[in-house]
This record gives sequence, structure tokens and C-alpha cells, in this order.
Amino acid sequence: MAMANPLKFMQQVRAEVAKVVWPTQREVLLTTAMVFVMASLTAVFFFFVDFIIRSGLQAVLGFFG
Repeated sequence: MAMANPLKFMQQVRAEVAKVVWPTQREVLLTTAMVFVMASLTAVFFFFVDFIIRSGLQAVLGFFG
């Protein structure tokens, strides 16, 4: 593998970083809120799934136990 020129490498890095479109503060806050909402909905969903499975298993074990 050929050794690249460090100066040329740094110029390329700066050129690529300049192309990055950084999110606005509003976009960051909105997506953060969306993550918290979706995580909460997922937690509630799995709570109910766990409750249903646990109740069913206890009913089956109670019937045969």
C-alpha cells in the first residue's frame, strides 16, 4: 500500500468535512424527542406482552398444577 502525502490527506479530510450538513438545534431536539417517545412506546408494548405471556403461563400451570 502506497504511503499518502500527509498534507494532501489533511486537505482531503477538510474538503470532506466541509461537505457535511450538520443538523440544526431544532432537528436534534425533534429527533431526540422522537427517540424518547418510541422507546417509551416500545417499553409499554413489551410490558403488556410480558404481562399476557406471564398470565397465560400462570393459568396453564395453575390448571395442571
